[in-house]
Amino acid sequence: MIAHVPELRLSDFTHGDEADRARFQHDLFAGLRRWGFVILGDHNVPTGLLDVAYRMSAELFALPEAVKRDSARGLRGYIPFGAEHAKDSRSPDLKEFWQIGREPTPAALEVEPLPANVWPSGLVGFQETFQALYDALDGTGRLLLSALAPSLGLQQDWFDTRVRYGPSVLRLLHYPPVSEEAPPGAVRSAAHEDINLLTILVAARGAGLQLRDQDGSWIPVETEPGKLIIDTGDMMARLTNGVIGATTHRVVNPEGPNVSRYSMPFFLHPHSDLSLAALPSCRAEKVPEPEITAGEFLLERLREIGLA
Repeated sequence: MIAHVPELRLSDFTHGDEADRARFQHDLFAGLRRWGFVILGDHNVPTGLLDVAYRMSAELFALPEAVKRDSARGLRGYIPFGAEHAKDSRSPDLKEFWQIGREPTPAALEVEPLPANVWPSGLVGFQETFQALYDALDGTGRLLLSALAPSLGLQQDWFDTRVRYGPSVLRLLHYPPVSEEAPPGAVRSAAHEDINLLTILVAARGAGLQLRDQDGSWIPVETEPGKLIIDTGDMMARLTNGVIGATTHRVVNPEGPNVSRYSMPFFLHPHSDLSLAALPSCRAEKVPEPEITAGEFLLERLREIGLA
């Protein structure tokens, strides 16, 4: 029998009674500790917004290559096909993407040196749609962290002031049909762990996401449109000293129709000056790694994957 990533209902935490909330908190911690992944239903992100976002994402990547490249500004806007590779892979990932960050408001800039966003011209409603989606996913991430905090020996609001203006990123991903000219061994997204605290992935339009289980086998991670897939990254693993790990995952090339795949992960990051030193409640797990800030860790990883 194949085990499956557990599915939770966010409404149990946001609108349930005391028993519902306690069960959600327990199941969230247990699911992330066992799998590094959970699936989230009955959440607070409008499904209509997700549908519009996927339609607009497809329109974005259908723009001419020259138009997209005119919107490349470092880690904002367009990042061309093949620019990124997994940390331990020599082959480029078979994807292109567009990154949207937190708006650099005066309040945010007092905490974090956020770059300006880049918005494509000619796509009516694009900025409004993705700013709304960014805010909704950011809010969901903060709710999940507040639910997780007590299991780590923290006050429920511990994460809130540490991620409020963090450099979190919404990434619009396009995996085009795999070309016969693709480098040998190249895949849509090679095996990797995420960098950040928490990733919220809007259920993709197209199969291919797999996680590596504890026995080394690869398990598909799939759910219905409109649900969210949650996974933890290396910053969470570092902060919890491995109590909650970062599960290796990948996106494999299509076995069926060779068509585009679209995906929208939201990478939730803490403030750059946050220390990732092991939390007191997690130090008995193993000998903690040397202290490093979230900003230092992010820059180190961006260099390793070809984006810095």
